[in-house]
Amino acid sequence: MLYSPDMTLGEARKEYFRLNNFGEDGGYQERWIKTNIWRIPIRLPNTEGRKRAVKLHDLHHVLTEYPTTWRGEAEISAWEVGSGGLHKYYAGWWLDVMNMAQGLVVNPRGLYRGFMRGRRSSNLYFSEFTDELLEHEVGEFRRLLKLDETERTPGLQDHLMFAFWIAASIALYLTSVLGPPLLLVLALWWFLWR
Repeated sequence: MLYSPDMTLGEARKEYFRLNNFGEDGGYQERWIKTNIWRIPIRLPNTEGRKRAVKLHDLHHVLTEYPTTWRGEAEISAWEVGSGGLHKYYAGWWLDVMNMAQGLVVNPRGLYRGFMRGRRSSNLYFSEFTDELLEHEVGEFRRLLKLDETERTPGLQDHLMFAFWIAASIALYLTSVLGPPLLLVLALWWFLWR
């Protein structure tokens, strides 16, 4: 384990930032985030909604020990959706569902395992981030979120929910990535042929 159960979430998050070269504050105050869609680098605005969600998302990385690689982001996104979603964290929803679509290509088995792990656990998105949260121990929150429980065989409802979210992720991905260029082509066609 990278993050010992007796570490505080604050200590573990600081180590997580160091290991991933995220800087002292995890880049929370940056205006833009750097990411890739496949191998194409893009910058997205670091909105207030994303900042609220990513503070809890980073703690999820600590608690679940999923890495920040493409494969790991697919797993943690599937886990977050499977464990009950993000409630009022809409920016997090969009990013998680987009990551699930990419996970179908880069890590389909991990995507499935992450989602099913989420179906038997909970997440921090049911609350708001506070600095007080960082004073608690990693082990305490692993128990609270049921991350230390043994695996169970997924049932029909688990598989149906997985299929639903896979379909939703593909639809959102295609709409988000292909939608704007397609709209531009249609607008150009309409303008030229009207």
